[in-house]
Amino acid sequence: MDSSTSVRSPIPFSPVAMAAFVISLYAFRWLLFSSGKKVNLPPVAGTIFHQLFNFPLLIEYQTALCKKYKTFRMLTPFCNYVYTVDPANVEYILKTNSANYGKGPQNYELMHDFLGDGIFAVDGEKWRQQRKIASFEFSTKMLKDYSNDVFRSTAAKLFHTVSDLASSNQMMDIQDIFMKSTLDAIFKVGFGVELSTLSGLEESKAFAKAIDEASRQTLYRIFDPSWKAKKFLNIGSEAEMKKHVKLIEDFVNNVIDRKINQMHSQKEESMKKDNLLSRFLSEKEKSPRTITKKYLGDIILNFVIAGRETTAVTLSWFFYLLCKHPNIQEKVVKEVREATNVNMSNLKCEEFISHLTDENMNKMQYLHATLTETLRLYPALPQDSKFCFSDDTLPDGFQIKKGDSVDYQPFPMGRMKFLWGNDAEEFKPERWIGKDGQFVPESPFKFTAFQAGPRICLGKEFAYRQMKIFAATLLHLFKFKMWDETHEVKWKTALTLQIDGGLPLRAMRRD
Repeated sequence: MDSSTSVRSPIPFSPVAMAAFVISLYAFRWLLFSSGKKVNLPPVAGTIFHQLFNFPLLIEYQTALCKKYKTFRMLTPFCNYVYTVDPANVEYILKTNSANYGKGPQNYELMHDFLGDGIFAVDGEKWRQQRKIASFEFSTKMLKDYSNDVFRSTAAKLFHTVSDLASSNQMMDIQDIFMKSTLDAIFKVGFGVELSTLSGLEESKAFAKAIDEASRQTLYRIFDPSWKAKKFLNIGSEAEMKKHVKLIEDFVNNVIDRKINQMHSQKEESMKKDNLLSRFLSEKEKSPRTITKKYLGDIILNFVIAGRETTAVTLSWFFYLLCKHPNIQEKVVKEVREATNVNMSNLKCEEFISHLTDENMNKMQYLHATLTETLRLYPALPQDSKFCFSDDTLPDGFQIKKGDSVDYQPFPMGRMKFLWGNDAEEFKPERWIGKDGQFVPESPFKFTAFQAGPRICLGKEFAYRQMKIFAATLLHLFKFKMWDETHEVKWKTALTLQIDGGLPLRAMRRD
């Protein structure tokens, strides 16, 4: 029972013209770092130009290298790009010596246009400030209850969209539908505003597209040495990037202005602060100099972007895998119906959703395992980059230089036999279920989909609840199949592991 995706072979890269470059790069790096002392650097697997050349197949290229080396480096003119799938190294980077590994100035520069000074782009005091406030807010019962209400109401809209397509036997791109649904939901949780992307509001669709394009260009910058020149000259992809970022900023600023006006027109004590923006605006009143409107927009937008894409991408791969493994799809449906004590498929959607209480969702251990197994094979963030602030030595003995980029790689890690056994590439939710039928978690340094240590994902439980509500609603009421069983599903190179070209499915009402 394999994961049933087409893994394309990386493009070989050995032009004669590049040979001279590689040799000169080796010489440059040797002169730069040799000091007469023996150093134990990770083995060289290529250069940044190999990655750029393989950009359309970057994940496959990196995975193939990880099967040869647990830790390796790619040469660039000024630093190493170090990659690892060793859990001991991951724990060291994310927890043991996490203070030495952050976003760093290079990543900040790459991401700042898109993510601003939000939590996913910054280090130091800005990160600590946002983390402290967000940690508190994400733990409040008010935000949890509000988000559950939003997820349930969005699930009802999602149902009606799918129902209309199923009734007319139309093909549906489930990834596109999830992208719209999760953006609507997380935007409501974040900003307290109905975005209505799913219903086709043009302004919202343009906002969503701008996020997608800015995300892709941000990743491409990592492997494009000329991006700064393009930005300075305002040409090519960077000119497009500027347009997308401007659209995003204008959209967010308009939302914040409306919310501020709403707060000023109401008595402070009477205004319900159930969304993140309203709660962060209260913090802004306490610290008007440190939390500006721009900074506030960056903070909330970071959570919206992270919550939207990661959840939608995971749900898309989840439904793809259930279509490829119909026996598992039926097993999930059986559990959902037993947990909710609802067996009638003709029950009205809103009535079924009312049964999706926290208590009932906690009974859905196999659904939780299936979502987790999806994340193991198709992590929403296929790799994560850290900046090394000072010379260091990893647990495997390899030395890291100040200024190096150090990446742990969730996607290749999910396919490593030394971590998961000979069936590592099989889709097998049962690997997460204990003898008592309960979900059994793995070390977060082995299963890295949500990071670990001080930067562990604050929205992890929110994401699982949203995915369970959406998945349970659709699976209870519909059976899903691939629109074309011969369709070759591929992923595209982006910050998140999106399905290239979408996921065309067929939905049929269950008996």
